[in-house]
Amino acid sequence: MHTIDISGILFQFSRNRILWVTVIVWITGQGIKIATNLLRGRRFNFRWLIRTGGMPSSHAAGVTALSICCGLEYGFQSGMFALASIFAMVTMFDAQGVRRSAGEQAEVLNKVLDDMYWHKKVDVGRIREFVGHSPIQVLAGFALGIGMAILLF
Repeated sequence: MHTIDISGILFQFSRNRILWVTVIVWITGQGIKIATNLLRGRRFNFRWLIRTGGMPSSHAAGVTALSICCGLEYGFQSGMFALASIFAMVTMFDAQGVRRSAGEQAEVLNKVLDDMYWHKKVDVGRIREFVGHSPIQVLAGFALGIGMAILLF
């Protein structure tokens, strides 16, 4: 029978620099969005902690940091760096492409639903609109991810 060494696993987990740098960069990206909203005079909203969209893209920052850390750890010619880089590209494309389009479609649908509601034809809940990033938000997240990964790794 094979036993699992939980303390060994936890020790290895705690020493995973790539993981922790990526998490710290992602949290920093989210924190910047929260700070920006607070500076604009808005009241704190717990949804900001998990909400998608906004400046910078914490998704782009996190996957970029993951990619850079893999390159620094295993070499920029390694399969690990290639895998992380492709994952980062797909994530950033999705963040500014597919999810942004879905948000724009949701905005149009919400206008239709508002019109229908005010004319008493249908009663339907609103659709989330802010689900994607603009290219500049993704670029800002990309830059944040590179800078912080190099700084923290």
